[in-house]
Amino acid sequence: MSEQVRILNGNTFVVSDERGDIEASRTDPTGLFAWDTRFLSTWVLTVDGERLGTLSVDDLQYFETRFFLAPGGGTVYIDAKLSVMRQRTVTEGFRERLAVLNHGEQAVELTVRMEAGSDFSDLFDVKNDEGKKGELYRSVERDRLVFGYRRDTFHRATEITSEPRGQLDEQGLTFKIRVEPQSHWTCELNVTPILIGRGGKRTRLGGPKAAEDMGEDLDRWLEGAPTLECEWGPLRQTYRRSLIDLAALRFSPLTSGGRSLPAAGLPWFMTMFGRDSIFTSLQSLPFVPELAATTLRELAARQGSRFDDFRDEDPGRILHEIRYGESAAFLDQPHSPYYGNADATALFVVLLDEYERWTGDKALVRELEVEARAALRWVDEYADLLGNGYVWYQRRNEKSGLENQCWKDSWDSISYRDGSLPGFPRATCELQGYAYDARMRGARLARLIWKDPDYANMLEKQAADLKRRFNKDYWVADGEYYALALDAEGKQVDVLTSNIGHLLWSGIVPASRARAIARHLMGPRLFSGWGVRTLALGEKRYNPIGYHVGTVWPFDCSFIAWGLRRYGFKKEAAQIAAGILDAAEYFDGRLPEAFGGYPREATKYPVQYPTACSPQAWSTGAPLLLLRTMLGLQPLEDSLVVDAALPAGIGQIELLGIPGRWGRVDAFGRGLLRTERQGRMRPELGTAVKRRARAGASA
Repeated sequence: MSEQVRILNGNTFVVSDERGDIEASRTDPTGLFAWDTRFLSTWVLTVDGERLGTLSVDDLQYFETRFFLAPGGGTVYIDAKLSVMRQRTVTEGFRERLAVLNHGEQAVELTVRMEAGSDFSDLFDVKNDEGKKGELYRSVERDRLVFGYRRDTFHRATEITSEPRGQLDEQGLTFKIRVEPQSHWTCELNVTPILIGRGGKRTRLGGPKAAEDMGEDLDRWLEGAPTLECEWGPLRQTYRRSLIDLAALRFSPLTSGGRSLPAAGLPWFMTMFGRDSIFTSLQSLPFVPELAATTLRELAARQGSRFDDFRDEDPGRILHEIRYGESAAFLDQPHSPYYGNADATALFVVLLDEYERWTGDKALVRELEVEARAALRWVDEYADLLGNGYVWYQRRNEKSGLENQCWKDSWDSISYRDGSLPGFPRATCELQGYAYDARMRGARLARLIWKDPDYANMLEKQAADLKRRFNKDYWVADGEYYALALDAEGKQVDVLTSNIGHLLWSGIVPASRARAIARHLMGPRLFSGWGVRTLALGEKRYNPIGYHVGTVWPFDCSFIAWGLRRYGFKKEAAQIAAGILDAAEYFDGRLPEAFGGYPREATKYPVQYPTACSPQAWSTGAPLLLLRTMLGLQPLEDSLVVDAALPAGIGQIELLGIPGRWGRVDAFGRGLLRTERQGRMRPELGTAVKRRARAGASA
């Protein structure tokens, strides 16, 4: 099976084989997708009836790829005097420039054919192997080929045009061409998704635009982010890859006025996710803070306002996921939007406070005061399903709602030591940490910006009470760690997991217990050498390639490292950063959603997880948060504190032009000389200094 080639722009993406061809099956996420619908499922190029072989594929930009092809296959080409180039650019649709080059001494006459088709599968149809319920049609309309799909008021179409115009039929386009010796023939094909509304009104879901414009937009994006100067080349590559992938994943909801937030990941999650968008915005705040502002506004605009069992909606609850395809339109699934998570609501308040600390944007905090208070009310009232002061979850939509509504949302992620699964409701530990942090941060906003000291005092009292009870009920005394969850009877779900690192990040762990937690996180059961496993080695359900039961998630590790720094464990945080950044080098700078939890000494390379999303937003954001953690960047009023602790071998880091309420400042630090440990970086403490800002401010 050939490797897939993916190019994307926001929630529009094209997945093909290495020839640029698309031959999608019902369960194969290849094709042109936009707004959760596959607008093109067949796109196959032939010359004189033959498929082409791949010479090379150039990854030009996240939105543009060039394929170099030749007739025939294998190692001996039928006609080495002929080659073909396909250059594909994706915006909301895509444009393909086709060139046939004759390298011979004689003119050639050829038949160039592009087979085309669309099944208009909803992304959930592909994921769940569902058939279509409406009517597919095809038509040739003068200068264009049109594929369409109707189901009641849901009407989508795909338009295909070419210049020069080919001979059109309902299965594709044919070109009869003559190419002179040492010459070439070119053609431009445009594929445009169309939404057809009431009365037949046609709305192009964006049309092809110049690659030059998109390139300039990417240049502006990169120029606006801090500049990284680093002696260790792979870190520069990873940093640049992260910024480019964040640009690729920018998604502009219809209500955002063109402003962007992070879509969760390709191919399944190219849309707004409450949890993922918030975590990614937190990771990227020191680099591209505008993502956080859009995330906050767009999530606030869709905040729950009623009780709806089908969507698991409550007043004040922040959405989990929103979809735009057929299955959401006809309520075949509840994502219009769906609210089935138990963490995004508290995390919304956490992001609002962290955003203000970095940017000083008090206006947005005032603008979203009602929504932030509603979120805190949800944590206090609607999330407390058993009335005992904890955040619980249990889906009300038994047919299509999510069972596990924490970030480890797979079916077997929450288990006892003996491997059995608890019933519902469940109260996982990190949810309580997020609730604690949200109350403490909400209290700060209430006191300083909303000018409501009584509300601030109430939130702080609630937080202190939660911290006291949590440390009594969740502490596993015989292991000196926190249980993964409580079950409905109050019994501890007592496995050892990476979730305890999120507790350090939230601040709910007393200082007296922090060292025990750090020891577990860096011990051989949890720390693989590449990163922290989601479930500890030796637990009954441990599986190094199990989705949430033994794999390493870069996003998870980045927040664990941030939590370790919060409690002063600089060396341990640097060790996690070293492992994850070493892994990134093997993935060419693009960290996947997850990778195998095998011990590092047992694997020369980090083991790929077979179905990981890539790029994925919070994995893309992980190196950014690790940079912040290594440099010890922390806003303090109108200044930026720098306290670097770098892995050995990373050399000197300079992060220039960090945006925030201080204007733009520079920060740098140095690790110890590179030493070899399994051939990669060994974590040690570095040094840090503060450097004068370009604009004259002080770090």
